[in-house]
Amino acid sequence: MWQDNEVRFDISYNQMQLRLGEFTVDKLDLIEDTKGNAGDNGRLVVTNLRILWHSLFLPRVNLSVGFNTFVTVNTKTVHSLQGKHVQALYVLASFRNCRYEFIFTNLDPKSTRHYTSVIGVYRAYVSSKIYREIRLRSGIINDKQLTLLPQEVVHSTSQDIWNLSLEQGNIGILIITNIRLVWFADMNYQFNISIPYLVIANISIKNSKFGPTLVITSTETSGEYVLGFQINPIQKLHTVHKEILMILKTFEKSPIFGVDYTFEHQAPVQQRLNEEQQSEVQEEEIEISNVFGYYFSEGLNQRRPAFSTYLGVAAEEPRETSTLQSLWELVPQS
Repeated sequence: MWQDNEVRFDISYNQMQLRLGEFTVDKLDLIEDTKGNAGDNGRLVVTNLRILWHSLFLPRVNLSVGFNTFVTVNTKTVHSLQGKHVQALYVLASFRNCRYEFIFTNLDPKSTRHYTSVIGVYRAYVSSKIYREIRLRSGIINDKQLTLLPQEVVHSTSQDIWNLSLEQGNIGILIITNIRLVWFADMNYQFNISIPYLVIANISIKNSKFGPTLVITSTETSGEYVLGFQINPIQKLHTVHKEILMILKTFEKSPIFGVDYTFEHQAPVQQRLNEEQQSEVQEEEIEISNVFGYYFSEGLNQRRPAFSTYLGVAAEEPRETSTLQSLWELVPQS
């Protein structure tokens, strides 16, 4: 899954389409990609995994910026070329050791949206990482009960399951839900692990020095964890293995990413916006243009460090519009 983890430029028509589990939260028209396509009217699409921008005149000119690449996001009121006050969205993103700056300007001076949906969905994305990341020793167990996530349902609970991740092994409880696998130790509830189906690369039964073992391997991007669980008797081991595979197959058809956002002026239960095609034109066979250089946050010329009498250490010179003292004072004195 790349949609929330990558920055891509001028992607194909198929990649503009929403993947399974991805849905449209908001659409904003009359949006200009000021840094890379100034003067080009476009549309900004906000999904639960990323923001998409494409030119209305030439849809093959587009951007896909995943929420997991965001470093900072904020809005500002700026002056347009027509001398009017308009809203601009500033996004600083990091991907493959490069930083990119995006500026999206709302060309409609009467708009009152102020990009609240982008910031709101991003905050919902950040606060729901437990749906998409492995958690170790977290506060997910309360009084020997799993604290359920929104949309989570427990399928089964198995006692006397040995976690073989450590040499000596630990006995505990394995919980299988529609979103993840959870194991915690009988003697210490804080010794636990939460494994979302989104990061599981393989589940199999293998022989180990402890005998037949349920082995779970996570994806490369999640750390390539290898977890082993001993389940007795052998018939129960095969039953649990088949159960997880069945639930995992169902999950893959309709994955749950945990990102939930509701507009303030709408009812708690919102009917999702109908997913529209990002473009009515058919995909053209074109060579992807090398446009990412426009979006480098610092350009090609890096600022050289120099000794600062204010800080007493060497530091990069700040931008012309700020000083080291003003940047340092952003940190609370307490």
